[in-house]
Amino acid sequence: MKLVIEADGGSRGNPGIAGSGTVIYEADGTTVVRKLAYVVGTATNNVAEYHALYNGLCVAQQLGATDISVRMDSKLVVEQMSGRWKIKHPDMRELALKCQKILRTLHSAEFTWVPRRQNAAADALANLAMDAGATGHPIGFLTLDNDATEDVTETADIADITPTMATPMTDAAGSKATAAETPAPTTWNGATTNATRMLLLRHGQTTMSRRRQYSGLSNPPLTELGEWQASRAAHRIAAADDIPTAIIASPLARCQQTAQTVADLLNLPVNTEPGLVELDFGQWDGLTFAQANAADPKLHARWLLDPTLPAPGGESLAQAHERVTAARKRLQERYQGCTILVVSHVTPIKSILGQALDAAANIYHRLHLDLASLSIAEFYADGPTCVRLVNDTSYLKVQST
Repeated sequence: MKLVIEADGGSRGNPGIAGSGTVIYEADGTTVVRKLAYVVGTATNNVAEYHALYNGLCVAQQLGATDISVRMDSKLVVEQMSGRWKIKHPDMRELALKCQKILRTLHSAEFTWVPRRQNAAADALANLAMDAGATGHPIGFLTLDNDATEDVTETADIADITPTMATPMTDAAGSKATAAETPAPTTWNGATTNATRMLLLRHGQTTMSRRRQYSGLSNPPLTELGEWQASRAAHRIAAADDIPTAIIASPLARCQQTAQTVADLLNLPVNTEPGLVELDFGQWDGLTFAQANAADPKLHARWLLDPTLPAPGGESLAQAHERVTAARKRLQERYQGCTILVVSHVTPIKSILGQALDAAANIYHRLHLDLASLSIAEFYADGPTCVRLVNDTSYLKVQST
């Protein structure tokens, strides 16, 4: 007998209050056999995804399935269960091993990644579980129309599906704090929707960035160091709990190369967004700061203070901000509730961070972003925003230029 499993998990905070949802269908993929909503407790998003899969496999096995087709919007789980990606996180590894134990009893199993909108039924159940967890429901299954709790616990001991609580974190002062003491933004910013999380990666080094030249629409490739930086950033992103489901990059070569390095590691395509291109420096493109200042000291000084003033023959910061804002809104609408990687330049990344902070235009001159640095901003459909990280370069080791 063949069954189709749709599974989804989520957490409000990462880690935070977590829940999973699973829908089991007959072979036609439309006739519902069983629905599961499970309060995971405090865990990461990816651990919750694995609980959704494991619960579905337990029920499918109990129902006598011999062939299974799994559909999930977690690229991480699909790739790991297909054997193409390694499983590093200990909590995920434990659950993955339990899933694999069940899979070995089946005749066949296939895993397919689907966009979030095609996994809406499981997503709704996961949110139902998270809502219940937020109001104090203990770890375990919710009673639904089909009450699948008894079926699952007959197949797997409830101890097997109780999550390992998040490892305590150490703050800057060295004191211990549990993940539950680190509230998700939704607990204080009023958001009622899932965040669209944007991982903002600046491109690696080019010859122009090495020489401190203005490089707007000019199109130099990455240097050898830049390629190394891109590789380090790619491994940093791949090792995180919440990896991106899509990669979007500026059309310029330095961003396309950086994005492709991550894409090759995650087995994702690179999508191009023209609105993420760097500021057009016009006649100053290719000049160093000192050279542009020497060419017209008064104009250059005014340009640094006035975001509405463009470089000669170029674009103003205000114009770039308007362009990038439109691009950010397009991405937020297209990837609502997902984690995405945005590979761009200094100006667009500062613009997106500024949008998340609701900051004034002078933020452009008050933020520093290193080459191949990572920042994170979140945008919620109902309005709130949150900046999680700015200019992380901890994964870049010292290498001579």
